[in-house]
Parts: sequence; structure tokens; C-alpha cells
Amino acid sequence: MPTNIKFNYLYRDTGNYKQFGNIILSNPNNISTALITDIVKKNLIDREFFETTKWGVPSLFFDTKNEDDHEWHEFENIEITEEPPYSGLAIEDLLDRILLD
Repeated sequence: MPTNIKFNYLYRDTGNYKQFGNIILSNPNNISTALITDIVKKNLIDREFFETTKWGVPSLFFDTKNEDDHEWHEFENIEITEEPPYSGLAIEDLLDRILLD
């Protein structure tokens, strides 16, 4: 039985205030969390950051933006969940976007 994947990430502004979020994706081919994590980490900026617009992930910006704030979000982790996916996207869709970046 396929399990879903929770992609956890956050936005940290220049004042070190954090906004946490996640997306839940289906995993019809049961790709391991270790493989998913490996692919994600190999494609991060400075082993930590990514741009939500390039990966098609919702941004977590605060309502007010300081001129020193940046566009990068931080990857936290991948976990298995039984929560339903937010959309029709599968983890393969996200991995394809990541590999194209």
C-alpha cells in the first residue's frame, strides 16, 4: 500500500523569524524517504536552501517583507505520512522539478 510523503520546509527572514510549512504528495511507486532526501539534498543551494518558485512549492513569506529578506526557503526533512495529499501531485512530480532546476 503506497504511503504519502510530507516535505517539510521553512522560511527564515533576516530577523530570524520562522514560518514553517509542508506539502503532502502521493507516493504511488513507494520511493524511499532516503532516496527522496538524497535527491533533495544534492540539489539544494549551499546544502540547505531552495527557491520555491523553481520547485513549484508554496512560499512561506511573511506579510511584511524587509528589504534585506531573501527568496530562499530551508529544507527540513522528508517523512512518511498517512495524511491525504494536498493536490494531485506525486513525489515524482516534485523530484522532476528539482532535477530540472
